[in-house]
Amino acid sequence: MTIATVDPTTGTLLREFPAHSAAEVEERVAAADAAFHALRETTFAQRAEWMHRAADLLEAEADRVADLITTEMGKTLASARAETLKSAAGMRYFADNAERYLRPEHPVEPAAVGASALTVRFDPLGVILAVMPWNYPIWQTVRFAAPALMAGNTGLLKHASNVPQSALYLGELFERGGFPTGCFPTLLIEARDVAPLLADRRIRAATLTGSVGAGAAIAEAAGRNVKKTVLELGGTDVFIVLPSADVAAAAKAAVDSRVGNAGQSCIASKRFYIHADIYDEFTARFVEGMAATVAGDPRDEKTTFGPLATERGRRDVEALVADAVAKGATVLTGGRTPAGEGYFYPATVLADITASMRLFREECFGPVACLHRITDLDDALRKANDSDFGLGSSVWTTDPDEIDRLTREIEAGGVFVNGLTASFPGVPFGGVKDSGYGRELSAHGIREFVNTKTIWQA
Repeated sequence: MTIATVDPTTGTLLREFPAHSAAEVEERVAAADAAFHALRETTFAQRAEWMHRAADLLEAEADRVADLITTEMGKTLASARAETLKSAAGMRYFADNAERYLRPEHPVEPAAVGASALTVRFDPLGVILAVMPWNYPIWQTVRFAAPALMAGNTGLLKHASNVPQSALYLGELFERGGFPTGCFPTLLIEARDVAPLLADRRIRAATLTGSVGAGAAIAEAAGRNVKKTVLELGGTDVFIVLPSADVAAAAKAAVDSRVGNAGQSCIASKRFYIHADIYDEFTARFVEGMAATVAGDPRDEKTTFGPLATERGRRDVEALVADAVAKGATVLTGGRTPAGEGYFYPATVLADITASMRLFREECFGPVACLHRITDLDDALRKANDSDFGLGSSVWTTDPDEIDRLTREIEAGGVFVNGLTASFPGVPFGGVKDSGYGRELSAHGIREFVNTKTIWQA
């Protein structure tokens, strides 16, 4: 895949980058390893000072960074700026909380294990390879980099090939804040060159956000080299609405979930299970809301969402919708690729989805919603869990018993009640089944890449 910035609004190639040579990759791996040996000797206070300084730089440059995000992957300028500011806030969060999360522990009285002293420490591992996606090019990277650097690790960033300028910006940001040279260099390499890096003993672990296939390849390479991985591999998140819910609020949230970031979000709701008693009301509101959205110039304030990020991404969405329609799905709105330049696709709602359709199981990374009618809570849970994925979920009800069952029985890494799935620095994020394993963010995330070391003293 070409490493290049292509404007998804027009399809115009703006800038192309040569892949790093083997010598250039070696230089960056060596720099990250050297930086680790320096960084591990610093204090939390020193790292926090550098992280705050980097966050200040990112915030001061928010307009420029937002414009870069919009140029490279097409999200609206407003949402790109919001992503940038969220990233700066996340950096500050880990600057302020890393020491608390990694404070040494004393799990039992020393005498209980025949010791005079017993401590559990959390020491950094070393260089971590980060393979990041394009859909949130700054936030997805920062939510790994901030806790990793604050723990004393360094990183190597292999970003998506269609956001190279965002990658290069991130590759300099932390050094500009004061971190040692080589703390988080960017590797401009092809996807096929990623897995072999895990044979390098200087690279101690890897994290990836991307497709199931990409995650499996990284996990396989890491397994051969006995190295830890954390994987977030997408989802087909459910959105369940039961009769006691505020239907108008649920329908509005459903629209926001489906068209936010042009539907290109792992945690966006994609399968909508609506109780028969309120199905008609919800559907009318939802379809009206989806039809009212505007897919257009991401720099225009009137635009609801911009183009899909890549031509291939739009072809994938087109193929999934065409397959469903050919097998009997009903198009309630959208479903047709507009004429003209750019990778635009309209907000689309499909009903009458069956198990024979690819959309029944595959993740659709675009503004396409699949409506299903359910008869009761048991039906909702059975259908919700009939998925290879389990990342997030959004459930709408005011019944305490229903909330209890939904939060206990849905097979996902998160259940959001009467609200949309979201990520927060202080809350663990991740999935189960084909959505991956391990957690990002919070104390759980920062402890993924540390050596939990027991120190026993006679």
